[in-house]
Amino acid sequence: MSKKAIIYSVIGLAAFILLLNSFYIVKEGQYKVVLKFGEAVRVADTPGLKLKMPFVENTMTLPKQQMTYESNPTSILTKDKKPIIVDNYTVWRIEDAEKFLRTAKSVGVGIQRIDEAVYNSVRRKLSEINYDSIISENTARGNINDEITNDVSTALERDHYGIKIVDVRIKRTDLPEGNKQSVYNRMISDRQSIAARYLSEGDEESRKIMSKADRNATELMAEAEASAKKIIAEGEGQAAKIYNAAYGKDPAFYQFYRTLDSYVTTLKNEPVILMPIDSPYTKILLGK
Repeated sequence: MSKKAIIYSVIGLAAFILLLNSFYIVKEGQYKVVLKFGEAVRVADTPGLKLKMPFVENTMTLPKQQMTYESNPTSILTKDKKPIIVDNYTVWRIEDAEKFLRTAKSVGVGIQRIDEAVYNSVRRKLSEINYDSIISENTARGNINDEITNDVSTALERDHYGIKIVDVRIKRTDLPEGNKQSVYNRMISDRQSIAARYLSEGDEESRKIMSKADRNATELMAEAEASAKKIIAEGEGQAAKIYNAAYGKDPAFYQFYRTLDSYVTTLKNEPVILMPIDSPYTKILLGK
């Protein structure tokens, strides 16, 4: 190869390298920070092919999409001095790449700053609330999450980290392993006490109902017996009137009927009877 051809090849290669280092590509979902001597000079956040000064400027990539950071479980004391294990997650994104690069330098450092701000806020908020309120599923729990989100967002904005905190949520609030059994035992005891109270109240209510039912039954029986006696008395009175009316029509027959009735009663067991011969009873028996 001739000397001239070699020179042209070197010039072409140099031009290619120069051209290659003059462009960079910005992809969807990322920032490209252009650095000049280590200092950020501009940020490209729209996808496409971009131009930079070769060899003088270089680029650094930062994520543009939302990211989730899950904190490690941490022990915190509540207002009533109960130690609880808390872990939470944070949804965040880089909002200002220049500020972020100037303060945090990297995603790892940014996560450390987020973790510190979240821990400080969670510890402060939960130390103002009793344990029972923290574990209850109500609107207060949601308010705590919102307050922590605002606190962390304010702290990072104040320090110009260029970070946008989207949401901070408490995932779990639990007792340390050493405290769980004693709490479970107390919960069981409380539930047993409540159950015993319900049973006692039920027994008392049952006795009241039974007593009322017995009293009503006694009153009904007394009323029924009084009504029955009254009806029987009225019936017997009516029967006596009918008997008197019937027997009054023929006294001799009535006398005869009563005598025969007395015979049935007297002679039922075949007794031996001694009577004077001139007794009215004997005369009737003899047919005189």
